[in-house]
Amino acid sequence: MAGPIAVLFDIDETLVHTGDSGRRSWAWAFDQLHGVAADIGKHTSAGETDPQVGRKTFHAVLGREPSHDEMARLYAAYLWHLSEDIWDSKGYRVLDGVEETLRRIADAGVILGLISGAMEGAARIKMEPGKLGRYFVFGAYGSDSPDRAEITRMAMAKAGRLHGRDLTRDEVYVVGDTPRDIEAAHAAHATGVGVASGHYTVEELSAARADHVLTALTEPFPQI
Repeated sequence: MAGPIAVLFDIDETLVHTGDSGRRSWAWAFDQLHGVAADIGKHTSAGETDPQVGRKTFHAVLGREPSHDEMARLYAAYLWHLSEDIWDSKGYRVLDGVEETLRRIADAGVILGLISGAMEGAARIKMEPGKLGRYFVFGAYGSDSPDRAEITRMAMAKAGRLHGRDLTRDEVYVVGDTPRDIEAAHAAHATGVGVASGHYTVEELSAARADHVLTALTEPFPQI
């Protein structure tokens, strides 16, 4: 069986653990702009996009829908704080096996891309301390769409343009640590690879019907 032509990675808890830098930065943004305490973990779930996280948390702590201007200011404050906090985050780390896996995939002549619910600016910031941006040719992000399946389809289309034709399900692997990543992969007609490096177990990712499940990226990557 031939291997993939493109492999698309989630970031948080798949490639890196930020040491809760994102949570602190959202909290800082809400405090600076609205003078309220906000904990995104109480109002959102793993795998949601940044626009979903911001809007759900805003509604929960302020009791109303935000305006477009309010969301724009919130995003800007969040990104500013994240760009500072990430470098001081004691818990930040690149997860085990990540760099070796990325090098192996790239050496095999496979296109590497990102699929992240983070806004593009946040996604790039989160990879900077680990110098992981150098591995990825392109990406699709939460700032492109609040819907993970649509983000995945956008990333697949970019991979297809780089390759010169539309890619099939067996030719695109989507790698993530949550059932949402797997659901989005299948909705976009891609192969879903679950990695139990975050909050979900091998059993939970298998129950989400991942096509392949790894305990960590230290294990051999399928078809590479």
